Amino acid sequence: MRYKDYYKIMGVPRDASQEDVKKAYRRLARKYHPDVSKEANAEELFKDLGEAYAVLKDPEKRAAYDGLGSRWEAGQEFRPPPGWDRAFHAEKRGFDSGDAG
Repeated sequence: MRYKDYYKIMGVPRDASQEDVKKAYRRLARKYHPDVSKEANAEELFKDLGEAYAVLKDPEKRAAYDGLGSRWEAGQEFRPPPGWDRAFHAEKRGFDSGDAG
């Protein structure tokens, strides 16, 4: 899995508020929606944007993502924390990851 800089994808600084993240998502989603955008890679950009927003809008996921640290640069290989993929995909299906808390 390649590291993706979700803040760069969304065009917001690391200290952006939840409201700023939401505004950036709405603006970029309109810009890159495949049904609207004329950009050649709009569908890929739209998918990356959705992935970034799914993490940055959730305070717990955002904290886990931020915990990867500054040593990770775009394009480097990395291993996500245990359960990261399971929790992300469980949310997409509408299920709890099973963690109480």
